[in-house]
Amino acid sequence: MIFKAIGVIRTPFKDYRDMPIQPVAAAGVKGTVEVFREYRPGLKDLNGFSHVILLYHFHLSRGFSLRVVPFMDTRPRGLFSTRAPKRPNPIGLSVVRLFKVEDGALYVENVDILDGTPLLDIKPYVPEFDSTARIRLGWLESAKKKAPKAKSDGRFG
Repeated sequence: MIFKAIGVIRTPFKDYRDMPIQPVAAAGVKGTVEVFREYRPGLKDLNGFSHVILLYHFHLSRGFSLRVVPFMDTRPRGLFSTRAPKRPNPIGLSVVRLFKVEDGALYVENVDILDGTPLLDIKPYVPEFDSTARIRLGWLESAKKKAPKAKSDGRFG
């Protein structure tokens, strides 16, 4: 498997310490997604969407453990029940608000991504496709109230 970056994500976060760990904790934070020239024709018609899903490479992540103590918790959890960035395939996903697409760039808000992160893909967010009823949150049920203020403490750097 070989993935190729289609662009780069620009944000105010130059260091992973103290950056938001989810888009809800990055409310109002603006960023730009610069799409490489050869992929820009694929941006046609994206301006009509209010939100997009960004898939990206955790490019500074090295190694992984199948048991981690995640943000917003103190107990070891199975890696796949967390959103920890150190993964066998270090791929991140964020749903961000899209303001406009102009000159090969997406202007976004609520971005919780490190500056310079390689972009792998963009997909429109469609609630009727991407949301579901009767959600269970597992161990995160008790931690979710912490998310709007949660910041990275560097444990996955």
